[in-house]
Amino acid sequence: MPDLLLELFSEEIPARMQAKAAEDLRRMVTDRLVAEGLVYEAARAFATPRRLALTVHGIPARQSDLKEERKGPRVGGPDAAVQGFLKATGLASLDDAKIQRDPKKGDFYIALIEKPGRATLDVLADILPMIIRTFPWPKQMRWGERSAKSSALTWVRPLHSIVATFGIETEDPEVVAFDIAGITTGQTTRGHRFLAPEAFDVRRFADYESKLLDAKVVLDAQRRRDIILADAKTLAQAQGFDLVEDQVLLDEVAGLVEWPVVLMGAFDESFLTIPGEVIRATIRNNQKCFVVSDPTTGGLTNKFILTANIEASDGGAAIIAGNERVIRARLSDAKFFYETDLKTKLEDRLPKFDKIIFHEKLGTQKERIARIERLAAEIAPLVGADVEKTKRAARLAKADLLTEVVGEFPELQGLMGKYYALAQGEDGSVAAASEEHYKPQGPADRVPTDPTSIAVALADKLDTLVGFWAIDEKPTGSKDPFALRRAALGVIRLVIENGLRIRLVNVISDAMALLSENPKIRSTDHAIEIPASLLAFFADRLKGQLREQGARHDLVDAVFAQTPAPNLRSDSLRTGEGEAAVAAPTQDDLLMIVRRVEALGKFLDTEDGKTLRAGVKRASNILAIEEKKDKRLYDGAPDAALFRLDEEKALAAAIARLQPEATAAVAKEDFAGAMTAMAKLRPAVDAFFDKVKVNDDDAAVRENRLKLLNEIRAATRAVADFSKIQD
Repeated sequence: MPDLLLELFSEEIPARMQAKAAEDLRRMVTDRLVAEGLVYEAARAFATPRRLALTVHGIPARQSDLKEERKGPRVGGPDAAVQGFLKATGLASLDDAKIQRDPKKGDFYIALIEKPGRATLDVLADILPMIIRTFPWPKQMRWGERSAKSSALTWVRPLHSIVATFGIETEDPEVVAFDIAGITTGQTTRGHRFLAPEAFDVRRFADYESKLLDAKVVLDAQRRRDIILADAKTLAQAQGFDLVEDQVLLDEVAGLVEWPVVLMGAFDESFLTIPGEVIRATIRNNQKCFVVSDPTTGGLTNKFILTANIEASDGGAAIIAGNERVIRARLSDAKFFYETDLKTKLEDRLPKFDKIIFHEKLGTQKERIARIERLAAEIAPLVGADVEKTKRAARLAKADLLTEVVGEFPELQGLMGKYYALAQGEDGSVAAASEEHYKPQGPADRVPTDPTSIAVALADKLDTLVGFWAIDEKPTGSKDPFALRRAALGVIRLVIENGLRIRLVNVISDAMALLSENPKIRSTDHAIEIPASLLAFFADRLKGQLREQGARHDLVDAVFAQTPAPNLRSDSLRTGEGEAAVAAPTQDDLLMIVRRVEALGKFLDTEDGKTLRAGVKRASNILAIEEKKDKRLYDGAPDAALFRLDEEKALAAAIARLQPEATAAVAKEDFAGAMTAMAKLRPAVDAFFDKVKVNDDDAAVRENRLKLLNEIRAATRAVADFSKIQD
């Protein structure tokens, strides 16, 4: 079957846009092919700094013929309807239509429409210009004489040529002929701008890729990455060093070159007095170069690795010298910034925060830092941290935001605070908290283990969450401008991965009490109480976290709903006119929730667990139906005098015996023991449903049996709310 080759050759495409542009091209072309009834076998897209390319394999040579029956008006219907039918179907007259007999609804006209399929070459000539004109570049430009017209073609950079061929492998392909903005399609492209600028013809993809390689263009971005990484490692190891790998930088550099040539340069060793992260950020951000480390010390060396786009006649000496010159100047600046920062103590920078607004509704950075300091002091005893160290760490943690180095390299915030704190003689835990209180910032980021860092990190994240909840700036849909989902996940990971026993309600209450001291917040109509929606938000994040780890989200619901958390108030924090309050989960000890979920999951995998769950679900379903029908709850203790069958008595006795045992096990946090106790209910529950008719003709007996079913439901809630568990 025929293949399509498409190349859009232009000036430099920004590296950050290339991967998405290649995927957009593949998606747009293949979606239109499928919409036209042309199902293909495979498609691959590529991007280099000067071209987007696409190959689609196994496209039919033409569309299938289309046969369609279209129902028209009733025989004898209005003339306007008949004329509309003829026009829509292309029939010359009603003589060309068939009549469909329907004894009930009457006879109808039917048009048999046969539409012959078009040649794929013609279809491509229609769809490709439209795709090129509507291509979703984030930034576009017009150029040349035609640019004055609003209808002029726009592209990320001036588009120079279009290769578009279609045909089977054994024959010369045909050009998909069209013209767009004065550019006529053909079979001619160019290689590397400097190493092989001459034009050459291509036929199909294999021929195209091979000739590009001969013309010093590596088409596949992954292959360019592999070349750069392998050559950089080899070059570093040849001198006894290790490459400091950087995947983001590698992706960017691979998008800057078509013919990667790896070279090594050097800078003055005196710059090694700067923290390694500053050196790396300077060289990375300014020159897109990799740094090199010494395997014996683990520190950086005074070498760097650059990727050129040309095989220079002097072996790259001039290119290296140029990069060295720029890096020397940039490192001189960085060293000046660093040494200037060291002259001012962190605490001496803090007054400036009084002039910096954190959020117009939440006050200044100075006010926020004061809240974090007080909240961290409350949390410190809960995590085993020294209170005074924690207060000191919280006070200084944000100070590096006002330093020269962080102003130049914002990605180093926190880390530079640690260096400056150590330089001024702060305790190691206090210094570490400057860096670690931002963590974890994502699922792959490490979780702090130092108690001081944990306390400050929790205070920072909880103040953020409570603050934005108080001013009704919650995440909505996919929008989360203040990264509140990340903050909640950070709290969850800090608690669980450090094995901490913290009641969320208590620490959230402390955070809200501190926030309520802000006159701006007090002046609003938002009640400063613990919002149920915030606990529900944590529950959702925890469910997602556990789901990623392989746990079932319904088990999290079952455990959250198990027992009321102390001091939980209703969600009186108004979020908008008429908005309903959000039901909160009733369990807020995150570590206990995780342990319960683990125990419940193991129990439900056993035969006893599966059978008991089925019995409890049956009891819950019957109760739900009868309580809805009778408009009442069947709570309260059943009357033993109304038990008529041995199975009723046995079940009541089993519940009375085992419920205290399960409750005691839960109190000792022996969740496996609680599950074992509940499992002993299974025979009595099975026998009850085998022998007992719940909806007895005697109303009193019926009510008593429904209350006994409620006892089953209530007994198992010592462990979890089984009604929340899905099949």
